[in-house]
Amino acid sequence: MTAVQETTYSDTEIVERLQQILPRWRFEDGWIRRKYKTNSWKGTLMVINTVGHLAEAAWHHPDLTASYAWVEVRLKTHSAKGITDKDFDLARKIEEVVQWQPARDGGALEGTPRDDPRFAYIKYD
Repeated sequence: MTAVQETTYSDTEIVERLQQILPRWRFEDGWIRRKYKTNSWKGTLMVINTVGHLAEAAWHHPDLTASYAWVEVRLKTHSAKGITDKDFDLARKIEEVVQWQPARDGGALEGTPRDDPRFAYIKYD
C-alpha cells in the first residue's frame, strides 16, 4: 500500500467549510468537534458504538470523550497532522447516521415513540 499525500486545510478554510456543511460542528485546538447530547447512558453507548462502527469501516479513528448524557467526537487526520477531507467525510457520515430520524423519512420505519421517555436515547437537534 502506498502512502497517499493528504492535503490539510487552513484554520480559516476549516471554519468556513464547517459553517457550510457541518454547522453543528466546531473547530477547536486543532480538531473538528461535535458534542451529541443523549438522554441516558444507554443513548451514550449507542452513539459511541455508532461512531465506532463508522470510523472502523472508514479506517479513520476519532477521539471520543463520554459522560452519562453526552459524547464528544473529535476528528483530525493524525498522519497529515491536520484536518483533511477524511475528517469532513467521516463527520458528515456520523452526523447523518446519529441524527437520522426514520419518522421524518416516511416509509415503514416509524422511529421510537417521541412522547415516551422510556424510549428516548438521543436529543435531536
